[in-house]
Amino acid sequence: MTRAFHPGDPHATPLVGGEPYAVERQVLAGVPCLVERPAPGREVRAVCVVYHGAWAAKEGKLGVYAALAAWGAAVVLPDAALHGERQCAAPPGLNAREFVWESVRRTVAEAPALLDAAQAAYGRVPVWVVGSSMGGYVAQTLARTEARVARAAALITSGVWHEPEMRRPDLQAFLDWHRPLAHAADAVPTPLFLGSGGADPVFPLETHHAPTLAAYRAAYASAGRPDVLREKVYPGVGHYTSRRMRDDTLAFLLADR
Repeated sequence: MTRAFHPGDPHATPLVGGEPYAVERQVLAGVPCLVERPAPGREVRAVCVVYHGAWAAKEGKLGVYAALAAWGAAVVLPDAALHGERQCAAPPGLNAREFVWESVRRTVAEAPALLDAAQAAYGRVPVWVVGSSMGGYVAQTLARTEARVARAAALITSGVWHEPEMRRPDLQAFLDWHRPLAHAADAVPTPLFLGSGGADPVFPLETHHAPTLAAYRAAYASAGRPDVLREKVYPGVGHYTSRRMRDDTLAFLLADR
C-alpha cells in the first residue's frame, strides 16, 4: 500500500544516518529471508546477500549492513540451510563439523535459485555476497561458481578447509571441489575482501588467514588483477564481525559508486 506522508513529519521508519529503509520478510526460492531494502518509492540499485555463521540465524545480521539499504541495496539475510527456521531439517548422525559442511553444501546448492528469486523481486541489479565464519565458506564458493556475484567479502573465515573429522564421502568431495587453497584462481577477477580478527581463536591468523591470503594473492597476481583483492587484519578482534570490519566491508562494496 502506498501512503502519502507529510514531508515535515514523515512516517517513523528505521533510519541509518537519517536515511529511511524498510524491513520485510520474504521466502525466496523456499529460503526464509529477512530483507532490508530502500524505503518504498526508492530504486533498488544492488542485491547484497549476507550469510551468517554456524548455529546462528538471519536475525543476528539485522541492522549490521543496513547502511546498504539506505544507500539503495536490497540486503537479503537468509537462514542458512539447517539453521534458523530450518533447524528441523538437519539429518541425524552428523558430527559438529559435518553439520557445518552439510549446511554449507546445501546453502551453496540453493544459492542460484535464491538469486533468481531475489532478482525477480528487486530487479536484475548487481549481486554482492558477504559471509561471516561459516558464511565465509559460502561467500568464497559463490565468488568462484556464481557468475552474477560482482563482489564478495569473506570475514572471520578460512580457505584451508582441512577437516579431519569428516567421515562422509560426499562432503569430503565438496571440500575437494571447492577448497580455496586449491581453487583460488577460479575466483579471479571477482573483487574479493578477506577480513580476519587478529585474536580469532577459531581461525588463528598463521594457520588460516595467512595461507588463504597467500593462495588468493598468487592467483590474482598471476591473472594481472592484484588490485581487486583486498585484505585486512583487525588487532585484538576475536571471532566476530567488528565495527571496523563491517565499515571496511561497506567501503569495499561501495567502492567507485
